[in-house]
Amino acid sequence: MRHTSRTEAQQRADEIRIFRKELACLETAGVLRLADEQRAAVHHYHDGLLTDFAQSYDIDRDLHSKQLSWGMRIASFLGALALAASVFFLFYQFWGRFSETAQVIILIGAPLGMFAATVWIQGRDATGYFTKLAAMVAFACFVLNLVMLGQIFNITPSDQALLAWAALALLLAYACDLRLLLAAGIICIIAYTAARFGTWSGMYWIHFGERPENFFPVSVLLFFLPQLVNHRSREDFAPIYRVFAILSLLLPVLILSNWGRISYLTWPANTVEHFYQIAGFLISAMLAWAGLRQGWPEVVNTGVTFFVIFLYTKFYDWWWEFFPKYLFFLVVGLTAVLFLFVIKRLRQAASAREEA
Repeated sequence: MRHTSRTEAQQRADEIRIFRKELACLETAGVLRLADEQRAAVHHYHDGLLTDFAQSYDIDRDLHSKQLSWGMRIASFLGALALAASVFFLFYQFWGRFSETAQVIILIGAPLGMFAATVWIQGRDATGYFTKLAAMVAFACFVLNLVMLGQIFNITPSDQALLAWAALALLLAYACDLRLLLAAGIICIIAYTAARFGTWSGMYWIHFGERPENFFPVSVLLFFLPQLVNHRSREDFAPIYRVFAILSLLLPVLILSNWGRISYLTWPANTVEHFYQIAGFLISAMLAWAGLRQGWPEVVNTGVTFFVIFLYTKFYDWWWEFFPKYLFFLVVGLTAVLFLFVIKRLRQAASAREEA
């Protein structure tokens, strides 16, 4: 079995660790006992795989290593943010001391240099943590590059910059297997697409957030993109697309269900709010059902979360002013218990389908 990413190699290593633990339990219980030659062959095969994975991807071979890796992930994330902020404030601290020509050379050279450094580090960094640091700084330099070049030459701000930022973020994400930059690229795509729809409706692009419906088209595109594009070598990328697609759909629905006057719809504000309240319940429930059918836990969790938010929002609208506070929270608590029973039945039904 060929593994094309660190994630797949880590998943296989975890499966080997779980298999060895279960095999030991079966042998202790007397359910299964392998011959010495068979046990040695299996261990030799697994040891070879783990050694190959460790050399190629620097995987975590045990739980202790995995716990340390979480600390390294957090440290690399905070370090990337700190270095990106350092570059930003360094530019602004000494920027006025450079001539215009020097400013342009620095702005062009910094992102190119950091991009080259990212490629160089990636070839020598099996863990990916230092690659993530360099990629984040390269992305920050590129964002700063376009912003400050626009200021130097007095260029009118444009939403086209979002498209350029998205392109670099996605390039680095797919080249270096970085989910953080994938999320940054998706956010830029969401903002750019919403801005385009806003300008087509006659508003200035920077005010696209004033009409939440501008986010609806891109949410549909992002949700179905993993099915249209093969992500087999980046299986952990598809859930990120789906989560951001749901957020860009249900967050605007949640806003419009409370502030109907900012909708494109020409109905009375109360009618718009009621329409989006019903839509929020239906869409979140359908997403939870679809996630169960397709085996997408991130879709199930996000759909259920928004369904609960819509429900509790209505509880607040209906009963906060009329019920005693103890009774209001009692109703909320009983509703949570009801949700636990419903979700438990759904889990049992899903398990029954898998067994069948």
